[in-house]
Amino acid sequence: MPSPAVIFGFILATLYGALFHLISGGNPRRLALYLLAGWLGFALGQIFGNAFNVQLFRVGVINVFSATLGAWIALFLTRFLTGKRPALERLAALQKGIRNERQP
Repeated sequence: MPSPAVIFGFILATLYGALFHLISGGNPRRLALYLLAGWLGFALGQIFGNAFNVQLFRVGVINVFSATLGAWIALFLTRFLTGKRPALERLAALQKGIRNERQP
């Protein structure tokens, strides 16, 4: 059975990924991608915090500051690397639909 610290970290990372998806939008595939990025970034941030002894904000054994920073960096990097933002894609589709309606 996983320790309470692992469960707490998993919940935080999941909330970060879901919140990022809520803000940036997208389909279920992007939600899965953001969740994975949040988990991976949280874990890497935790490892970084342990390696460099970051003591800024700890809850038990979790380096919340460095893990949170790692998660958000991973989420923004994922959004940057996946190309267009979903909101711009929807806007482009709406504009294309309006243009097609005007043509006879």
